[in-house]
Amino acid sequence: MMRVFRPLSSDCMGAAAAEMALILPLLLVLMVGPLEIGNYFLSEHVVDKAVRDAARYAARQPVDAFDCADGQMNDPSAVQKIARTGDPAGGDQRLRDWTSDSMTTVSVTCDDSGTYTGIYADFPDGVPVVTVSATVPYTAVLGVFGVRGLSLTLHAEQQAAVMGE
Repeated sequence: MMRVFRPLSSDCMGAAAAEMALILPLLLVLMVGPLEIGNYFLSEHVVDKAVRDAARYAARQPVDAFDCADGQMNDPSAVQKIARTGDPAGGDQRLRDWTSDSMTTVSVTCDDSGTYTGIYADFPDGVPVVTVSATVPYTAVLGVFGVRGLSLTLHAEQQAAVMGE
């Protein structure tokens, strides 16, 4: 019986294939991992910048565009389009999965805690502060190739005091 196994134990013809099968998963993680991490941080940066741009745009709208009593902007659609596309008229979205303006919320609070001067002196209900936030699904690089299982969302929020036109 030992004579049957002796030739098999000295045969090295499949060793390279077996070693490759063992090391390939680690090699793929080392190759695709940094690409995936870089893409995630790029997407997070895009959402952060988009929300910052939208808050800056909202802060330059007329003061009567904000309703302090309801905590809302009268028509937030242009601000939502700025966040998603970078253009108040709309256009191509900044990220592939940012498919709807409703992924961006615009809310208003009014700071009436003090007596204000300068541009805020004539604000009857206090100083409006607009908050723009967005929650966008993240598509993994491997998701493009059909690999599923990674479900993340990107979230950003920015506030700006309304200055008017």
